[in-house]
Amino acid sequence: MVHGLGGRYASALFDLARTENQADEVETSLARLKEALGESKDLNTLISSPLLDREQASKGMMAVAQKMKLDALTVKFLGVLSKNRRLAALPLIIRNYQQLAAEARGEITADVTSAHALTKDQEGAVKTVLRARFKRDVALNTKIDPDILGGLIVQVGSRLIDSSLKTKLDNIGRAMKGA
Repeated sequence: MVHGLGGRYASALFDLARTENQADEVETSLARLKEALGESKDLNTLISSPLLDREQASKGMMAVAQKMKLDALTVKFLGVLSKNRRLAALPLIIRNYQQLAAEARGEITADVTSAHALTKDQEGAVKTVLRARFKRDVALNTKIDPDILGGLIVQVGSRLIDSSLKTKLDNIGRAMKGA
């Protein structure tokens, strides 16, 4: 279940996309946007800058959408977000949309944090382990956090599996202090 502002926008978009039989196209466009947000400081500035007024933000997003060749429904949705000054919520909306789409397909969503980008083989291995553990198909939401040093942090619903090197080192440090 999705909550909050991002959840409401994602739910509205998902419902509309399903009604229009465009849920997959929208999911693909949002995945491309998510990737672009992970790679572009300028795009992050565009969605989060309070210095840009609604018209500037809207023009900027429409230019991005056109260049990325996003589907028409996603483009309209970005226009609504721009008009309502909600572009800063876009990463959360994308995450919530992906979660809704995964649930509709009978999948669970796992948030996976790693120190470095996972290869396709590594992602496949993580999915295989999680599929065996949870007995359901798994969609991965990956995030990179160099501060964890190594290993993975996996969250599925309220369950957290922390095998990060940082946590292991912190635990060793506490054990050595006798705490």
